[in-house]
Amino acid sequence: MFVSVKGAELFYSVQGDGPACLVLSSIGTRPYERQMPAQLSDRLKLVYVDLRGSGRSTGDPADLTFDALAEDLESIRSALGLERIAVLGHSILGALAVEYGRRCPGSVSHVIAVGTPPSGDMALLSARSASFFEEDASEERKRILRDNLSRLPKDAPPGHAMLAQTPMRFFDPRIDAAPLFAEADVKPQFFAHLLGRLAPSWDIRVDPGSLRVPIFLALGRYDYAMPHVLWEGVAPTLPTVTLRLFERSGHQPFFEEPERFTAAVTAWMDSKR
Repeated sequence: MFVSVKGAELFYSVQGDGPACLVLSSIGTRPYERQMPAQLSDRLKLVYVDLRGSGRSTGDPADLTFDALAEDLESIRSALGLERIAVLGHSILGALAVEYGRRCPGSVSHVIAVGTPPSGDMALLSARSASFFEEDASEERKRILRDNLSRLPKDAPPGHAMLAQTPMRFFDPRIDAAPLFAEADVKPQFFAHLLGRLAPSWDIRVDPGSLRVPIFLALGRYDYAMPHVLWEGVAPTLPTVTLRLFERSGHQPFFEEPERFTAAVTAWMDSKR
């Protein structure tokens, strides 16, 4: 289904039944449709959204600002005929979910950020990721990563490089993650804008008083791509944030611990209604 907004046609798909939750995507909706727990769609109506300029949505990604994002998502909420809606963002898209809640506290009921860092400073993130992996990862995990990277050709596309990094992204360092991302629709221009221009200016600690919507922060103990240690000393300063560490997960707790993730998220949502 598509919603017309200024300068774009936004694609979304719907699964499940219950209170509605937007699931943000920048790689096409199908990988997230595949990875989200079936148990979660038994409790929530999951509305998977391709952000403008990504997946099956049209529009120039350079037009995407936090304000434009909020307007886009408000258009989808309105098209669904809902007064209030939750929003889930994975990885750096969690920053976009937070900013939608910041701008529209009257229509956003809950924000769920999964594997999201507290800021979009990619240089800082990369350095902390590398140092935490070196400090914390087992020798076996390090060896598997070295072996994976050694097999990559010099001109390997970014998607192949990401799959080689599974020891940094999953509890099981040997997992074959390729099927999880089948049918991914990656638009390089979108990621260049998101990671190069939009995210670097973002920090959740800026103007904490404007964070009025409850935020559930789901982090994986074995997530070395967006390590949980980035949040040390940060989460306690944000009164609307509830942090949950998933002990047998990497970057995608919703896939690696589906039952625990569903139970934790839905119990939290019920407590914050």
